[in-house]
Amino acid sequence: MSTRDRLLRAAAELIEDSGYAHASVGAVAERAGLAAGALYRHFPSKAELFATVFRAEAERELAAMVAAAGRSSDFPDRLDAVISTYATGALGNRRLAWALVYEPVDALVDAERLTYRRRYRDGMAELLREGVRAWAIPEQDVDLAAAAVVGAIAEALVGPLSPVAGATPPDAQIIDAIIAFCRRAVGLPVVSRA
Repeated sequence: MSTRDRLLRAAAELIEDSGYAHASVGAVAERAGLAAGALYRHFPSKAELFATVFRAEAERELAAMVAAAGRSSDFPDRLDAVISTYATGALGNRRLAWALVYEPVDALVDAERLTYRRRYRDGMAELLREGVRAWAIPEQDVDLAAAAVVGAIAEALVGPLSPVAGATPPDAQIIDAIIAFCRRAVGLPVVSRA
């Protein structure tokens, strides 16, 4: 494994363990088994390192959602699969998801968040366009609907992902509620998953 890859893996592990704020340059270098100076030979700053970690994680999420959507030609199944894949991934690694999506970060990492949020929205808009073309959902402003759906998913996960959340419903219940809300929002009937 290259030095750069070791640093990226160490940074992701530290974020997963204790969040962005506690993943110092020294801690990343130590976890990677390197001197702190090695980090600066590959990344000009902590912010650039963490923006790179964020990009890699976001690309994995996007690829998983595209793959999930591709498993069916039925629009409702595709929508459910995309939402479920995102929520399941986030709930399966709560600390990392919280750090990457909600924790206060440097401006560079926040800019990456916005870039990927737009990509999520654009992917959702395309999926909704397909639903409108297939007469599966009513004609609507798919760009606005997609932004609302992506925002609703993110907001619904804030509480369950929070490191201080306390008791939350079971993951399956959270995911089902998010899917039901998003279905209603775009004009699909809600189906019982029990």
